Amino acid sequence: MEQNPFLQEAGQQRFADNPEPRCASLLILDVSGSMLGEPLRQLQEGIEVYKDSLHSDPLARQRVEVAILTFGGKVELMCPFATVDAFSIPRLEARGDTPMGQAVVEGLGLLDSQKTVYKQHGIAYYRPWIFLLTDGGPTDAHTHYWAEAAQRVKEGESKKSFSFFAVGVEGADMRRLSEISVREPLKLQGLEFRKMFEWLSASQQAVSRSTPGDTVKLETPAGWAQI
Repeated sequence: MEQNPFLQEAGQQRFADNPEPRCASLLILDVSGSMLGEPLRQLQEGIEVYKDSLHSDPLARQRVEVAILTFGGKVELMCPFATVDAFSIPRLEARGDTPMGQAVVEGLGLLDSQKTVYKQHGIAYYRPWIFLLTDGGPTDAHTHYWAEAAQRVKEGESKKSFSFFAVGVEGADMRRLSEISVREPLKLQGLEFRKMFEWLSASQQAVSRSTPGDTVKLETPAGWAQI
């Protein structure tokens, strides 16, 4: 598909104005029907904390780019990759089943495309982050999506193409999450979304202060998760 010349020009201007290296952060969020009510409200507030925290760090504000992909009945790109200044928090709505495998596959494709954009514009980038959050099990576990997602996550991690984190809210099928994630999935304590996003922001701020390719020791996710 040929790229829209107006979008291409906007992208060129964006990187000309801010040539800093980028840390892509992809949030893949479960908004299926079981998230209705307090879980979704707390998740919404957690994303707001995440944005505010990144925005308070001058370097992270220029370097961390966030995208949000949701899955609930269907997979939907709510926010394309953007720095926090241009990142608009979507209003999340709970609905439908849990096509988690499809969401991961589409998220990996989105991330590949974003890395290509960086390369085309000569922008250095850190190892991207993928953060999967769910309170259930995949309703597409017996389709090709789930097998493809598990295979591609494992291959990507082995090549250090990205870092993939899976977090299960109360009710999540942790065994299924273990099938897709190289790292041991984390179990959210209660509805501590705020603390989880504070940890994520602090970790990405630490990464953004480093040089792409450097190893950064992350803090243990204490206070919000258990393995």
